[in-house]
Amino acid sequence: MHRLPSLLFLLSLFPLALAAPIRAIFLFKDVLKSNTDAIKTSGFNTLLIFGIGITADGSINYYSNTPGSSDITVASGGVYIGGSALAEKVRSFKTGNTTVDRIEISMNSQNVRNLMQSPGPGENTPLFKNFAALKEAWGLDAVNNDDEVLYEVASTVTFAKMLGKAGYKYTGAPYTNVRFWRDLISQTNAGLPGERVLFDRVYLQCYDGGARNDPRTWEADLRMKIVPLVWVTNDSKPQFSTTAVQARQKFQQWHSRSSLAGGGYWNDYDIEKMRLSYGEYGGVLKTVFP
Repeated sequence: MHRLPSLLFLLSLFPLALAAPIRAIFLFKDVLKSNTDAIKTSGFNTLLIFGIGITADGSINYYSNTPGSSDITVASGGVYIGGSALAEKVRSFKTGNTTVDRIEISMNSQNVRNLMQSPGPGENTPLFKNFAALKEAWGLDAVNNDDEVLYEVASTVTFAKMLGKAGYKYTGAPYTNVRFWRDLISQTNAGLPGERVLFDRVYLQCYDGGARNDPRTWEADLRMKIVPLVWVTNDSKPQFSTTAVQARQKFQQWHSRSSLAGGGYWNDYDIEKMRLSYGEYGGVLKTVFP
């Protein structure tokens, strides 16, 4: 009697557990100015481009987050308008000498609810066409939800399913509000078996507001394998800095307590600003999650 719930839980995790280990890094720096070669060859297989947002009319912006760079609109009116140099740079992460096989864009929840109400998630809407155009131009695989404000399940599920129709997977980067994320995952994946699930990854923030997060607890609550994130050494909030040695210790400890889907970092900007080593941080992930 007591063994059945555990068995069902393990079976629910099994398809995702079979996937290759995830070695991720969030790209906070303007990708046109980052060290592309180092990012491609240090063992990361998943890149999440941070700073994507949607406007009230459904256009998509890329926010630079880098001194000397400017915010730009990358898709509007159903057309990619971000320029060939940016598109070529993003697509280059998965070509040539590289370990990268998945690229995601990470965005907040601004304007999601209103756009899902009007004009809605239809394939003829500007928002749908803009995401389809951006996916084609950048060679994208998934959209990452970094919602830390809205937490509105119904509209977010509708948005995720719209993105699924456009060919994207959907992921999350939570640090709190586990009930929202549990309901979002459950409703987004309802009726989708195994590897066909739409919401397929959780990148758990284990720094700053999520510094006390335990991947094992979140795994039990969300019924998904977790990819914990730590913040590399930085001078913005140094109390949350994690050296490569410390990252290895954290990942190994978490992994020994509950088999993880992988691990990852926030963020590339600080690696370059602090003159750290992509190779050392990537090497930690390759060792712990080979």
